[in-house]
Amino acid sequence: MTGEPPVSLTSLFDHRVVPLASVTDPGHVDVIGDGLASGGLPVVEVALRGEHGLPAVRRLAERGDLLVGAGTVLTVAQAREALDAGASFVVTPGLDADVVRYVRDAGVPIVPGVLTPTEVQAAIALGLTRLKLFPAGVFGGLRVLSAYADVYRDVRFMPSGGIRQDNLAEHLAHPAVFAASGSWITAAAAQGVVAVGAAARAAVSVATDR
Repeated sequence: MTGEPPVSLTSLFDHRVVPLASVTDPGHVDVIGDGLASGGLPVVEVALRGEHGLPAVRRLAERGDLLVGAGTVLTVAQAREALDAGASFVVTPGLDADVVRYVRDAGVPIVPGVLTPTEVQAAIALGLTRLKLFPAGVFGGLRVLSAYADVYRDVRFMPSGGIRQDNLAEHLAHPAVFAASGSWITAAAAQGVVAVGAAARAAVSVATDR
């Protein structure tokens, strides 16, 4: 089995921006979904960081107009719950071989988090070529990406951590980047659907220029 997603789910890798939603108010779930859909960015990674994460995955997946993934997946048990809830992809903060194998055996794309060369090579050994660089902003993400680009030429990264609208363009312009992940778009949920939609459109505008 290769590290690439099944044909039916390749749309994950068509998105250059992957909004991250850490849901603390269940009232924001529909706001996020409506805003992303209206803003032309129909993809979201829902972090499983609290009690509202899994229900949010389920509710957003049931809409049918969004590609919904689960993030902050730490264990095989969490991965199983996320897939049962309707997640179409999985993102992890670190590299766990058991989680990677479980998700891939289920026929679902997974983008595991890495930071060090050792972790990148371990991911390559698992057959993966699309990885999350986390936490990118804390460790000089763009400099790390440039260093890795010369060594791991078949690997592309999704930097996460410290990505914002004002630095999105420079990250997406990097040749080692396939997408960028951040929470600034869904954070606008407190201001309503229009605000989320506007943030989504602004991100899409940047992405289509790169």
